[in-house]
Amino acid sequence: MQAAAAALALTVLLTVVSLDGLCAHRSKPNQTQHHSDGNTQKDETEPKQKNPPHIIFILIDDQGFNDIGYHNPTIKTPTLDKLAAEGVRLENYYVQPICTPSRSQLITGRYQIHTGLQHSIIRPSQPSCLPSHMDTLPERLHEAGYRTHMVGKWHLGFYRKACLPTRKGFDSFFGSLTGSVDYYSYGSCDGPGLCGYDLHDDEDVAWGQEGKYSTMLFTQRARKILESHSPTERPLFLLLSLQAVHTPLQTPKSYIYPYHAMGNIARRKFAAMVSTVDEAVRNVTYALRKYGYYKNSVIIYSTDNGAQPFTGGSNWPLRGRKGTYWEGGMRGVAFVHSPLLRRRRRVSKALLHITDWFPTLVGLAGGNISQSQGLDGFDVWPTISEGKESPRQEILHNIDPLHKAPDPKSAFKINTTKKPQTVSHHAAKPKPRALLKSKSILKPKPKAYSQHQSNFRPHLKTHSNGAPSGSGTSRPRSQPRVQTRLRSKSRKTISQKKNLSGSRPTQPKSKRLLKLHAKSKSRRMLFQYQNTSQPKSHPAPRLRLQSSQPVWDTSVQAAIRVGDWKLLTGDPGHGDWVPQQVLPTLPGRWWNLERSFSSFPKSSMGKNIWLFNITGDPYERQNLADHRPDVVQQLLARLAYYNQTAVPVYFPPDDPQANPSRHGGAWVPWVDEEEDEEGKYHGVYKKSKNSKKKRKKTKCRLCKLKSFFLKLNTGMMSNRI
Repeated sequence: MQAAAAALALTVLLTVVSLDGLCAHRSKPNQTQHHSDGNTQKDETEPKQKNPPHIIFILIDDQGFNDIGYHNPTIKTPTLDKLAAEGVRLENYYVQPICTPSRSQLITGRYQIHTGLQHSIIRPSQPSCLPSHMDTLPERLHEAGYRTHMVGKWHLGFYRKACLPTRKGFDSFFGSLTGSVDYYSYGSCDGPGLCGYDLHDDEDVAWGQEGKYSTMLFTQRARKILESHSPTERPLFLLLSLQAVHTPLQTPKSYIYPYHAMGNIARRKFAAMVSTVDEAVRNVTYALRKYGYYKNSVIIYSTDNGAQPFTGGSNWPLRGRKGTYWEGGMRGVAFVHSPLLRRRRRVSKALLHITDWFPTLVGLAGGNISQSQGLDGFDVWPTISEGKESPRQEILHNIDPLHKAPDPKSAFKINTTKKPQTVSHHAAKPKPRALLKSKSILKPKPKAYSQHQSNFRPHLKTHSNGAPSGSGTSRPRSQPRVQTRLRSKSRKTISQKKNLSGSRPTQPKSKRLLKLHAKSKSRRMLFQYQNTSQPKSHPAPRLRLQSSQPVWDTSVQAAIRVGDWKLLTGDPGHGDWVPQQVLPTLPGRWWNLERSFSSFPKSSMGKNIWLFNITGDPYERQNLADHRPDVVQQLLARLAYYNQTAVPVYFPPDDPQANPSRHGGAWVPWVDEEEDEEGKYHGVYKKSKNSKKKRKKTKCRLCKLKSFFLKLNTGMMSNRI
């Protein structure tokens, strides 16, 4: 009996000890979770949610700000209007000015400067695609247990099979690989006489689909995927990337009739194509309800860039068009519709970017974002679903060192002899880029600059007359702190009473240039930056500037948004405000429509730097660069920081082996996988002076003809976007 009692007492004691230990063990994760609430990345030990949502991402091509019903009632989009009204409209959402950059940032979650795709688009004959070492959104979702499918336009390169969508994480693919195809014949051209068939089913050419309208064909395939998949077994990710409403302007006649009152023919056809998109979205959402997806689904609708007014699109009242870094080229139409949203039926003005979808959707799927190094996006689901403040405070729109504007006689005169680096597109780690050299930059009052430079407060108040004035509020978390002393060396200085963060400054006299010279001390540090909004995988370097070095070469095309401020340098593209139904006819062939016809419109002559308060001036009519040199200087320093993390541009010449006539008349991968083609092309395409001299000496007609087409092809590749 005593032995039994002793054994029972020992058992009770061990049980109590084990329970205490278990409670102590469980308390630790709770404490850890309490301290990691502010982290946008999920902890590796965090369990996956039980029922990850089905994700339907609908990507539209070239739909402008004024090309949807809730912005413009003349465009009939009842389905899109209803879904947006019942969900969350994203009214401060940004994409890229052209196709390839936007799609690359959606798929990788990285800025263009980190993928080597800073310049133009990937043309059909170019041996280029997404970097092989970089993970993709469908790969991460596939690892989280999703079935991943893509239908529609790819436009991210296909010169080798490793570049195809099915090799980048998608279980299936049905659509086109190039940037623009005929809606009925599926023919795609890359210049005169270089055309081929472009419709693919997985990795095979999908012959025999001619005559079927692509928007309807892609919608049918999307519905077939929803019908064949079981929503209760595995979650689904479907990227429906419609080629509409990109040129050519083709649509069934029945959709044109509701717009017969429109006098502009191009606008009439464009509006009809938008209606076909609306019907496609209606059919997809109907299928989601019919097959049991809807209650646990998230529907995301987004354009890839602004509209091209020459082909019937409209960004009014925003400035600029497709291919430009004005708001009309980058502020995108987008909304999120889902029963899972906690706060629905509202408009969100939180700052969002297309790179944010990568971490946001991986987070929704229960995946591990920390496995993706170097992301430039943020998990913005709490912002969209609950209305919380956006973790994003700035956007680097782009830095394109190959697109340099002529050096105008302006306040920011910069000279540089720096040559573009030549390095493999597939390098695993970004290499820092040196700062560019210059002679002079703005020169404000020393006291005012040193007083307010360390606390950058990007905000403007607006007077009753509409002119913004400089008045600071709280500084965004991600801003650099610039501490420097400046002194005057010129008689043409700013008034001594001017305060850079106070009331509106006085207008400088005509033909006077503001200049800024750094104090000549080699040990002076320009700024020490700590970026709290960037992912941990991008540590911010400490940049030291010599007295002879400027902040930034303003002839380089670049654009950045920080808080309310937006800075443009170089040539941002044609900057007109084009109302709808103004342009009656097309001015040229389709490849010219991707680019601006005038490098510098009359309103932009002699300028290479612009500063706008987008919150107070969303239409970019008040250039404040001369009024707020302090803000300009800090944003230029921000560009210099980002440039330190950029990889060299990868823009190889066309490969004649890509010609569809060599591959049965279709656009297909033309490089053998056994050949080690990665790294074959280094740097960017550049004509040699010697070859030009040789071509001038040729006299035969055939040689002249070849020379003509070579020059035409070269101009198409090297021209500005």
